[in-house]
Amino acid sequence: MSITILAELPFGHGWGINTNILETNIINLSVVIGVVVSFGGDALRSLLENRKQSILNSIKEADDRANEAKARYEQAKLAFDSAKTKAEEIQKQSVVAAENERTQILKQLEEDKDRLQQVKKDTVRFQEQRAVQQISEKVVSLALSQVRERLQKRLDNNFHTSVNNFHIVLFTNYKA
Repeated sequence: MSITILAELPFGHGWGINTNILETNIINLSVVIGVVVSFGGDALRSLLENRKQSILNSIKEADDRANEAKARYEQAKLAFDSAKTKAEEIQKQSVVAAENERTQILKQLEEDKDRLQQVKKDTVRFQEQRAVQQISEKVVSLALSQVRERLQKRLDNNFHTSVNNFHIVLFTNYKA
């Protein structure tokens, strides 16, 4: 029956071979696109949705990392400011400590100077006393040697009697 229908149809009407390449390609292309869209559309939509989700997740992770980096930067900045403040405080304390040390050293130096002046005065006084003592000993020694010489020159009884009488008088005056 179908063979008789084809034979009855005039040539060029209905079913037949289309020799126009442009029309044929457009028809073939529309059929292929229709088949691809109907069968591959869901897979393509799913693939595109997965890719979209992957991109959104990457963007979200990048934002999270950026926020974490920003928070760490702020913490580091606060730590830096704190360290800077502490360093300035330490520097001020070191200046104060250096000034105190300088004052203490000057005070100690002044005390040492005064002590050395006193030692110098004491040494001079001691040397003076020693010199006076040595001179006194020499004077006494010379006086005694002169007295001995005189005594040896005048060793007679009259001289002994007069010396003894002189001392007796001094002794009696001392007791009274």
